[in-house]
Amino acid sequence: MASSEADSVPQRRARPQRLNRSKIASIVMAWMALCWLIIGSVFYSIIPGGWFSIIGLMLLSYIPLLFVARSFGGPVAPSAHLRLWGFRPFWYSQLLLPLMAMGGLVGLIIGLPFHSSSIVGRSLAGGIGLIYLAGIGLAYFGSRRLAVRELTANLPQLPSELAGLKIVQISDTHVGPHTSRRHLRNVVEAIEAAKPDLIVMTGDQVDDYVDDVKPFAAAFGQLSAPLGVVAIAGNHDVYAGWDGVRAGLEAIGIKVLVNQATAFNYRGVRWWLAGTGDPAGTYVASGRESVAPDIAKTLAKIPANDFHVVLAHNPALWPALAERNVPLTLSGHTHYGQFAIPKLGWSMASAFLEHAMGHYQQAQSLLYINPGTNYWGIPFRLGTKPEVTVITLQPSPTASISESKA
Repeated sequence: MASSEADSVPQRRARPQRLNRSKIASIVMAWMALCWLIIGSVFYSIIPGGWFSIIGLMLLSYIPLLFVARSFGGPVAPSAHLRLWGFRPFWYSQLLLPLMAMGGLVGLIIGLPFHSSSIVGRSLAGGIGLIYLAGIGLAYFGSRRLAVRELTANLPQLPSELAGLKIVQISDTHVGPHTSRRHLRNVVEAIEAAKPDLIVMTGDQVDDYVDDVKPFAAAFGQLSAPLGVVAIAGNHDVYAGWDGVRAGLEAIGIKVLVNQATAFNYRGVRWWLAGTGDPAGTYVASGRESVAPDIAKTLAKIPANDFHVVLAHNPALWPALAERNVPLTLSGHTHYGQFAIPKLGWSMASAFLEHAMGHYQQAQSLLYINPGTNYWGIPFRLGTKPEVTVITLQPSPTASISESKA
């Protein structure tokens, strides 16, 4: 069988370096100042106070940055209030400012031959700002509209005794103290209503800090299923501090798989569930164990003829799994870019990833990518709702994934 970069753990892994937060903040401040300079050049003449008001607004926009710079990457998790009133305004502004500046700059250039640069610049920049505000509002509500997607995985390798085996997948919950408790309750209720045989969590359980495992445990600690609850590492779990995240997950009874497989007995038939490591573990030191993906090690215990399912947070690992004829791989990570046009099969993530959304097939191997059960950064989802995926396994002459229309 052909080898893959994901087959073995690298001999050297970079150690995480302390963030130079002052340097990063200075660069961001300079970038923001440039954006404000362009925006100011088209609006100063119609704003009371002119440039004094523009500079005042610029200085106000720096306040969230100062909170972010002080807290981001630090050893102590920022509070819910800081994330809501510091981090979130910062991310909103980082989206808005360059868009408006770009519109203003284009308007200035287009209007130059007609001696109307300011008018065209204001029109484009202001129009973009209004569209942005409307989009943010829609995207906020989109991040709260939980979808329950029911899929059937048709699998030639599935023993008939396993027909009807039901797996519920959640992914990329990114739980922190700021996460909506109501949304998390809705997720739990959807999982319980599905009555799954097995619950799987395909990475990024927490939102960047190891202490975030506490609100995660409060939300999901009571989940149970006949075959249990299983989780794997995602890149944000690694960034947060994998040893602590793993310990927190295991403390509430979740079985954690990293480059390993575990066997289940269902209706008298043995089958296997495996979990890979995550590519983030290749570059970030993660504590006692390596979290770098090792496909060979992940599948080593599984007998050749036994049915198995693999959890891999990053779908970039799927080609190596498909080469080994893994029947079904469940992934997350992409969030579908939190902005998608499903009818066109396109998402923001499609520009960066070969396997970005939905399901894929290679020979008799299938991949499903969960779009995320929450969001990261800001509550923004357009065209791709947060999702609880209910997957029912069925034997079939050919491999495919079909969606229930019920």
